[in-house]
Amino acid sequence: MGAVDLTQFHKTFFEESLEGLDAMEAALLALDSGSTDHELVHTIFRAAHSIKGGAATFGFAEVAAFTHVAESLLEEVRSERRGVDGELIDLLLRSVDCLRAMLDHTSHGLPAADADSEALRGELVRLVSGEAAPAPAATTAAAASVDGWAIRFVALPHLLQTGNDPLRLFRELQQLGRLDVCRAFVVDAAPTQLAELDPGQCWLGWELRLHGAVARAEVAAVFDWVEGDCELAIEPIAPAASAAPVAPVAVAPPVAAPAASAPRPVRETAAASSEGSSIRVGIDKVDALINMMGELVITQSMLSDIGEHFHPSQLERLREGLLQLERNTRELQESVMRIRMLPIGSVFNRFPRLVRDLERKLGKQVKLELHGEHTELDKTVLEKIGDPLVHLVRNAIDHGLESPEQRRAAGKNETGTLRLDAYHEGGNIVVQISDDGAGLNRAAIVAKAEQRGLIRPGQEVDDAEVAELIFQPGFSTAAQATDLSGRGVGMDVVRRNVRDLGGSVGVRSQSGKGSVFTIALPLTLAIIDGLVTAVGEERYIVPLISIVESLRLRPEMVRKIAGGGEVFHFRNEYLPIMRLHRAFGCNAAITEIERGIVVVVEEEGRRVGLLVDDLLGQQQAVVKSLEAHYQRVQGISGATILSDGSVALIVDVCGVVRLGQRSKAA
Repeated sequence: MGAVDLTQFHKTFFEESLEGLDAMEAALLALDSGSTDHELVHTIFRAAHSIKGGAATFGFAEVAAFTHVAESLLEEVRSERRGVDGELIDLLLRSVDCLRAMLDHTSHGLPAADADSEALRGELVRLVSGEAAPAPAATTAAAASVDGWAIRFVALPHLLQTGNDPLRLFRELQQLGRLDVCRAFVVDAAPTQLAELDPGQCWLGWELRLHGAVARAEVAAVFDWVEGDCELAIEPIAPAASAAPVAPVAVAPPVAAPAASAPRPVRETAAASSEGSSIRVGIDKVDALINMMGELVITQSMLSDIGEHFHPSQLERLREGLLQLERNTRELQESVMRIRMLPIGSVFNRFPRLVRDLERKLGKQVKLELHGEHTELDKTVLEKIGDPLVHLVRNAIDHGLESPEQRRAAGKNETGTLRLDAYHEGGNIVVQISDDGAGLNRAAIVAKAEQRGLIRPGQEVDDAEVAELIFQPGFSTAAQATDLSGRGVGMDVVRRNVRDLGGSVGVRSQSGKGSVFTIALPLTLAIIDGLVTAVGEERYIVPLISIVESLRLRPEMVRKIAGGGEVFHFRNEYLPIMRLHRAFGCNAAITEIERGIVVVVEEEGRRVGLLVDDLLGQQQAVVKSLEAHYQRVQGISGATILSDGSVALIVDVCGVVRLGQRSKAA
């Protein structure tokens, strides 16, 4: 029987391992906060145990060896032979980070281990072997007095049925030192007749010698996965005893030791060769989709019957069938879209660790509050919102929250509060990052803006304009650049990334009370509700979420401003007018404002009026990337196909608002 190809399972292993590391990190952070729940320790141990087993099964020996040692340490904690303190948690968190990197390397066919991972593994080994304060290059105490280990390993008959393979164990031992097979033998209880042998059972044993300064804990860790499935004895080899070489028996070793200088072949895996990703879908969503498909099949069957035996008397039945088809299609669309919806908690979960690390680095005390973790949004949006949120959280801790001494002087609690909220609002998801720190430094921002020529010296600016300044490219009030902030490449990147998702970001701040950054994002990038407008011979769709109002203007309501721009009076303020036919070069468009319709749109608290010829109605638009099929066009976020088969462009409201504001300023 041929060998089973396990590469088809690699992608699932990597995904499940990363989920296990997330669970380990969350449990470690809970322990760090003072929790005494023993189940947290069991959670950490089980995750490490699963990763070790999977890595060993798929032949990822370096990952398995690292996790073996970490699991040995966790076993000491689980059995209460070792207490939990801050240093231990720091070491285990570093191990989680190291395993993430090793899995990433492995998934791309690269060697998993490097100098950093080996150094960290050495720390774990020394801790397990009982050395409290090892020197970086020192050998462990257990290995100092021995020159290796004599190992007697006898597999129990059922070992192969557990998915374990002795050859894999020997490969892992070869990672630790030089391995000699002194004797391979058949156990006495083995069947004596060939016909009685079961190929699914193992009746073999080995006597091995592992040479090198290796800790016993490392050797024992290799066999942790087969505990209870073998007979094992590990005895030290004294230096004098090893002086006389032991001649190995004339059998081929289970695995040839690789030359140290030989490059390891790149392993092709499904995860490495595929750029795609997957989504775990709840069975309730799958059931809903199957039910809707059943309804659609019934409707299709009814319409087919009408088509085959059509008579004018069946018009009413045909109309009802088409309405039913419309309902089914809409519900099917919603069911399919729900499959792509994932909770934002998967992004929020990275912040407890980030906050903990920044607390220690900056000497601040931070209480993190997470709300709305179960709020769902499209997977594509979820994957791209992580980096902007990290920027905002880092800035809130670095710039917003004060040191304990400064907070005491201001009459505040020494521990600052950082809060992340997520909730639905209309067709958007809103994420707020708020802190109770010092707020924006208005004086420093204005001074920096004057220095850079963004505003005139002595110019009066309101709070909204001050907040807008921090989003200017390269803007920073930090006197010295650090690895956290101060280079001015943060907030403008945040806004650009959010805008690329069709969202917006704004800030409110109160001196001495704190700041609130608000990100509004579409639930999905695939479908939008829009208003179809006519501009000359073209059709443009304006997203409904951005529309405030539409109205006709009288000539006296419009005023000309310097530079040729136009503004109109709307609810106690003057708004710029954007003529879409000029912006997009449309022919045969209406040029008289009083004959057209002005659609007032709002983005990031700013409004502008879009002049169009006519409103053609509301429609759901399936968004197609214009950049992927043609090129990026300023003021256009995508395209869609209308019911008559023609193509309509989708207006990028952020882009036209910025153009309108510039024309107003002119």
